[in-house]
Amino acid sequence: MLKPDPDWLVPEGLPANVGGLMATRAGGYSTGSFAGLNLRPVELPPMPGQDADDATALLRNRERFTASLEGAMPVWLNQVHGTQVQLLDGSMLDAGAAPGGADGAGGLPVADASITTQHGVACTVLVADCLPVLFATTDGAGVGAAHAGWRGLAHGVLEATVARLCEATGQVPAQVHAWLGACIGPTQFEVGEDVRAAFGPACEAFFKLGPVPGKWMADLPGLARWRLQQAGVRLISGGQWCTVSAPERFFSYRRDRQTGRHAAAIWRR
Repeated sequence: MLKPDPDWLVPEGLPANVGGLMATRAGGYSTGSFAGLNLRPVELPPMPGQDADDATALLRNRERFTASLEGAMPVWLNQVHGTQVQLLDGSMLDAGAAPGGADGAGGLPVADASITTQHGVACTVLVADCLPVLFATTDGAGVGAAHAGWRGLAHGVLEATVARLCEATGQVPAQVHAWLGACIGPTQFEVGEDVRAAFGPACEAFFKLGPVPGKWMADLPGLARWRLQQAGVRLISGGQWCTVSAPERFFSYRRDRQTGRHAAAIWRR
């Protein structure tokens, strides 16, 4: 096992029997547009119009990240900006089929969130401007991770994750701690009226008129906090880092288009 790189984000306030982190670009082996710790799974094909990172570098990056999870193993997802929550157990540690035949590219489960009550399994999500949210019950009996881009956030991926975690542990939302990682910040996230409309009138405070007519600046972490609070979650932290504004530290699809992916993971100790 290795310690996380000092530059990585380590959530504060988690139960003592829960570990969590979000990697930055630091400590990786990729070069060029993907320079640093690119953790996009080798099982996934390149995105349309983008090059593939070097497979050897990707595997070395994964080994470095996994070695920092205190013996837990990450379960990678094929994320589709939806609301599906995958329940993880020990059988998911082998890169095989997802339950119910929901296999994605490379056999990865098609989901944008996961939860577990087992030791040795790390719920893991990938981001490069979207918001990663890590969850833990206050007693540490269950953990979860969600990938919240604006589509998944508007359609309820965070609420679905909280509900599934509470169902699995017998807890209530007030007994869940949510930590928000790095994402595109409110001064950088320019969106159209369609995005504002997707969240409805109750969320108008999280959209400010932008410099371009017909465009809005959206507060993604603010929207996430509000949605979590409406779901009954009271313990919420993090969310102060902007991926777009710190190119030396974070990958950003909005800024660079061709770029790597960060991973955020949480596990039971």
